[in-house]
Amino acid sequence: MELSKIKSSLEDGLLSFPITDFDENGEFNAKTFADRVEWFVSHDVSSVFVAGGTGEFFSLTAAEYEQIVNISVKVVAERVPVIASAGRSVAEAKTFTQIAEKAGIHAILLFPPYLTECPQDGVYEYAKAIMQNTSLPVIYYNRGNGVLSADYIKKLADACPNFIGLKDGTGNMQDLNDTIKTVGKRLSYIGGVPTAEIIAEAYLSIGVNTYSSAAFNFVPELANKFYKALRAGDKTTVEEITQKFYIPLVRLRGKKNGYAVSLIKAGAKLIGKSAGDVRPPLTMPTDAEVAELKKIIVQNS
Repeated sequence: MELSKIKSSLEDGLLSFPITDFDENGEFNAKTFADRVEWFVSHDVSSVFVAGGTGEFFSLTAAEYEQIVNISVKVVAERVPVIASAGRSVAEAKTFTQIAEKAGIHAILLFPPYLTECPQDGVYEYAKAIMQNTSLPVIYYNRGNGVLSADYIKKLADACPNFIGLKDGTGNMQDLNDTIKTVGKRLSYIGGVPTAEIIAEAYLSIGVNTYSSAAFNFVPELANKFYKALRAGDKTTVEEITQKFYIPLVRLRGKKNGYAVSLIKAGAKLIGKSAGDVRPPLTMPTDAEVAELKKIIVQNS
């Protein structure tokens, strides 16, 4: 797939991040995952990001990852770009990118280093080492302990021609605007905080036209309606959906760490598209919280 098409998909259209299907024993469920990816593509998305944060990349084995990327490439069949994650240690990230390359994945979403607090010069070296060892275009996920300043993002862009995009996971508009104004159109910019719709208007105001939509997993029509209203400048619809759906969802998400993923899996169950439970260290919502989520969904359907 041409790089221009990949970049275009990152800059205009709803970015979808499917959850990863597990069976009742917590094992990867290839059949239901394939069905899910097809369902996603049928709902007017600009790209599909598999094995992402919402897809529990952090808990997947290399063998499961290999199944996920191969299934995704086969199901999507070049209709839209398919992007897969890489990360953890440099050595593991190289393994993931090699698997993705072999499968025919179109680009990589590079996660920050795992766990330990990191100096920016070290994070820069980490990202550069991985980017320079793959032929695929790479989007860097600026989040957690891997946040890079505008100067380091520019330095990374200068060193790595295949560095094509920055996904913001901080929600820090001051620093993100600094990066956008410093680096410019050399990169594509994506909103990537959990439930990114809640600050989509702020993102749009500084030139970030797209964002990752996890809620798409259980309210695809609503997610698309919100995105189209946002891009069309329909402030009335954006405000209504934000007040009635996204604010209650974000408040529920804030009740426990990890609910940015767990609630999405609970929502998928509620609409009859279960992907099983999350894997530890995440936990599923309580029955009362699931009932609250169901109420939010019903009131907006």
